[in-house]
Formats: sequence, structure tokens, C-alpha cells
Amino acid sequence: MAHPGYDGMWLPTDQDPRMQMGPTRGERECLVGYLEFYRQTLALKCDGLDAQQLATRAVPPSNISLLGLVRHMARVEQSWFKRVIEARMDIPRLFQYEAEDAGFTFPEADDELVRVSHALWQSEIAYAREVLERTDLATVVDVHGEPTEVRDIVVHMIEEYARHCGHADLVRECIDGRAGQ
Repeated sequence: MAHPGYDGMWLPTDQDPRMQMGPTRGERECLVGYLEFYRQTLALKCDGLDAQQLATRAVPPSNISLLGLVRHMARVEQSWFKRVIEARMDIPRLFQYEAEDAGFTFPEADDELVRVSHALWQSEIAYAREVLERTDLATVVDVHGEPTEVRDIVVHMIEEYARHCGHADLVRECIDGRAGQ
């Protein structure tokens, strides 16, 4: 079922915040642009839902939900930008008690859990933006004992968000039929 009034589109193009960017120039602008596009896509997929809907695990037997995706991506942002790029391995991982599923499992969902989870995700994104702004893409960091350029981590982040935005699209469609760009 398409969302009424949008002819199958999530939002009209002139209202979609992801479509307000012009063409990118250069590697950094291109990579950051794609990363921001997918961050915004996940946020849009969560828009307008209550705590119970955000907690809905819509594709059994998976435990993936929109709220779980937000929490997972907060953990991913923290891991790559603080723990790996900044080498701050002393920082406890987010959702440590859920190491086996990296944030997808959570207590009973309520408005407070949703608020805290979204705030945490946005805080980690803001921090990641700062790290990326001051870090050269050619900087080499240690990833599981392998020297890796920051540009590779940014590409991985784009891939991680793109994959999970696909999950988010399916989950959202199961919740209220809304799917699209």
C-alpha cells in the first residue's frame, strides 16, 4: 500500500532533505555526502512512528526493528569513529550487555527508550562528523591488526547504512505499508 498522496514516493522530492544537496565535488565531499544521505534515510524510515511501532520486529525470525537499527547504528558510529579512528579502545562499547546482537535487543520499548536511543544515535553521529572533519581520509588506523585508511572506514560506513536502510525499508513496509525512495 503506497502512502496516500505521494504516488509511491516517501516524500515529494522538494520536501526530501536528502535531495537538497547539489552534485558533489571531490572524494571527501562525495563520501561524506553518501554517508549523510543514508543517515538521513534511516531517520526518515523511523519518522512518525510510536514506540511500539519502532520496536516491531517485522520480519520473523529476525529480531531487527527500526529501534534496534537506530541503537545498532549508534554502536557502529561509536565503534568506528571513537574506538577505531581515534584508537580510544578504553571506551566501553554501547550496549555491552548485548554484545551478541549489537543493540538489536532492548527492554520493553517506551517513549523514553526511543528518545534516549535516538539522542544517543544523533550524539554519536555528531561526534563522528567532528572526527571525520579533522581527519585526513588517507590516515592509516589499525583495524583488527591491519593498517586501514580512514577512507575505507567511510566506505564501510556507507555500506553498513545502505544495507540496514534496506532492512529498514522492509520493516517500515510491514508496519504501515509505507515504502519508497
